[in-house]
Amino acid sequence: MRTVLLLCLLLLSACKQGPTLERFGGPTMGSSYSIQYVRQPGGPAPEQVQAEVEAILQAIDSRYSTYRGDSIVSRFNQLPTNQCLVIDRDMGALVRFAQQLAEQSQGAYDLTVEPLLDLWGFGPQARELQVPEPQALARVLQRVGYRHLRLAGDTLCKDAPIELDFNSIAAGHAVDLIAARLQALGIDNFLAEATGELKALGRKPDGSPWRVALELPREDRQVARQVIAVHGLAVSTSGDYRHYFEDNGRRYSHTFDARLGRPVDHDLAAVTVLDASALRADGYSTLLLVLGPQQGWDFAMAHGIAAVLVTRSGGGFVSRSTPAFERALKGE
Repeated sequence: MRTVLLLCLLLLSACKQGPTLERFGGPTMGSSYSIQYVRQPGGPAPEQVQAEVEAILQAIDSRYSTYRGDSIVSRFNQLPTNQCLVIDRDMGALVRFAQQLAEQSQGAYDLTVEPLLDLWGFGPQARELQVPEPQALARVLQRVGYRHLRLAGDTLCKDAPIELDFNSIAAGHAVDLIAARLQALGIDNFLAEATGELKALGRKPDGSPWRVALELPREDRQVARQVIAVHGLAVSTSGDYRHYFEDNGRRYSHTFDARLGRPVDHDLAAVTVLDASALRADGYSTLLLVLGPQQGWDFAMAHGIAAVLVTRSGGGFVSRSTPAFERALKGE
């Protein structure tokens, strides 16, 4: 009788267990990732969820890492001129999206910036952070240009010795894949983040929304300029304040205008974009940052992008949000 009573009590206790908040994370893409999700009773174990997420991140790394000689992008970069490489549907989709951004921005956004990153010291083949000589820059610019890239069916071709860099969109794409996989596992309440790109869906176990802090673009310390509640949206912030060097009093960031072959040179310090797709948010935040305060604003307004642009002004910062950004915050 005691055994039966104890079993009944254990069953009742198990039935009363509600949703729990699970967390895990780790290194990825030279940075880190983190996942928070609400586990329902009977839901998949955290170890299973983590294994699924890390399998996605490993697949992204095997395709898009320029720091791996065996990645698909590295194999393409090593191809001679007028050669093609068979690629999978995943990479084909990212190339098409990147080429769309390039067309929309008249080449300000460009996947073929890898030789420039190396020349200025930001890429995997770089030796040191430096301002290159004009002659060296002119030579490298001959290896840059999205029009030298052609996608034909399942093959990617080059008609110049171009090299690709997917860092401006790969992490956002990874977050989209992770979000889709979590939902396929029956997880409908989560905050997924990879290298700062993130997407949130649903709510926490207590019913409160997922909240995300948008930072001021400061180098010395982290300061939140705004905290927003996010549901069903991805958040991407691009800025010039994390990876840069200074030379003769001038700042050179890792964000490049491929048309000029040099880091952007304007007062736009950071851009945050909200979108249902982390890939789109990631790509457009980079594109707007390249375009600068006025051209970026005009582009965001013309394309209905939910964005906030943070500009340096008089020793401080001025933020300007598009109407689409304000509507997105209200859930409209």
